[in-house]
Amino acid sequence: MLQSKKLIQIIALLVTSTLVLVALYRWLRFDMIDGGTIFFSFLALSYFFNTLTWGNPEGAEAKDEREEHIILKSTKVGYFVLMIGSALILFISEGVTNLNDIDNYPLLLVVCLTFVTLPITEFIYAKKYR
Repeated sequence: MLQSKKLIQIIALLVTSTLVLVALYRWLRFDMIDGGTIFFSFLALSYFFNTLTWGNPEGAEAKDEREEHIILKSTKVGYFVLMIGSALILFISEGVTNLNDIDNYPLLLVVCLTFVTLPITEFIYAKKYR
């Protein structure tokens, strides 16, 4: 069982590395950024970290109290990291500090949604458990 987990980790790392190298090669050689390669690189990276954390690319299977605590804390921290990261990407990519000068409206909407997602989700769960 331990060998199969190690094999899955190695395969996930190789797939991730291959996709990242292909993306870098296309960018450096052809000056082309391939959205599909970037997407699948991050998908493979998530599988790699799931295998490192839980030994399974799909994530935790049977959850004990410790695993539930890890998932709860990492979910909330991950949410705030995503919120800050998307805001930084918006302001850096647009090169502006004035919100009225932003032209990338889809990314602006994503950043705005990050501010309301957690409160709305907490509201729904609070109603469910009351």
